[in-house]
Amino acid sequence: MKALLRRGLRYLAFERGQAVGWYKRFCNPSGDEWAAWLKRRGVLYAIGEHCSIQTNVTLADPAYTRLGNNVRLTGCTLFGHDGSVNMLNRAYGLKLDRVGKIDIRDNVFVGHGAIVLPGVTIGPNAIVAAGSVVNRDVPPGSVVAGAPARVVGTLDRLVARLQQDTARLPWADILARRGGAFDPTLQGELDRVRIRHFFGGDIGSPPAT
Repeated sequence: MKALLRRGLRYLAFERGQAVGWYKRFCNPSGDEWAAWLKRRGVLYAIGEHCSIQTNVTLADPAYTRLGNNVRLTGCTLFGHDGSVNMLNRAYGLKLDRVGKIDIRDNVFVGHGAIVLPGVTIGPNAIVAAGSVVNRDVPPGSVVAGAPARVVGTLDRLVARLQQDTARLPWADILARRGGAFDPTLQGELDRVRIRHFFGGDIGSPPAT
């Protein structure tokens, strides 16, 4: 019954744009699936291929937002406007406007809690660290962090360091056997090895006294 309900909600959400709130609640779509829904319904200006957008991402002005290929957004907020303008217009009797595009190029990750402000281009090949406030363009091939976000490294150096660190992990051999980013046939073994390494025991073992 639950499977039938989920199929029905997915159909309504993807094909008709209806019952979207129920679809999110009961189907709990993955980032890949939610990005596919946003693309199918034409919510953003444009979305490339192989994108992942978690449902907790806030897209304040999706019509002004463009994503390239392999863009991954998690728990961040993208603003295409400056909301203070509305207050200023009323206070001063003006008709000000302040909006801008958000252009995220290929191969970009934006971390949890990051805020991207109007008029920003990110990447390609860039990482925005969690909690960053991005108020200017992020150069290609860079890693930025902080508020305001500043360049703290290059993507190539980060990848090289992560390769070295990964090769030393106790579960490196399991990663090498995976068929992709996630392999359900190996996930149980991977979790057991990680937990034993972290806590010195199996899943659910009490702390040593």
